[in-house]
Amino acid sequence: MGTRPSRAVSLLVTSVVLTGLLMPGAVAQPDGEPAFGPEAGAPVVVDLAEIPVEPPVPPSPAVSPDLFGADCETVIEGSQVLANCHNGYPETDLVRLHVECDRWWDLDADAAPVPVGPAGRVELTGRCWKEVRSAWVTHQRP
Repeated sequence: MGTRPSRAVSLLVTSVVLTGLLMPGAVAQPDGEPAFGPEAGAPVVVDLAEIPVEPPVPPSPAVSPDLFGADCETVIEGSQVLANCHNGYPETDLVRLHVECDRWWDLDADAAPVPVGPAGRVELTGRCWKEVRSAWVTHQRP
């Protein structure tokens, strides 16, 4: 499947063609009419690689940091999951461990929320019968 040029590039090329800049041998005369033939000179060639694919996007404004959420490290070993969380912020964080098992018949687990107070630590555990596909921790304000 090939790439499709963006709308901006298509409009730019169309406007260049319509103004006669890509017409071989076309040169505008003082009266506004293009001249054709050998007396017109060399055609103007536009390299499409020099035209940006999309217009530049201005950077988004900086978002003030939200001083909330415990830092959690999740470790998966076989069928066991261990998450250690430390809350370095002044608000309590409700952390919750989610475990997705690899086998279709194995039960996924979503633990109950556990509060982690300011400067507090908590250890969350979970498991599957067989292999663990993924595990993650979610955060919630109380």
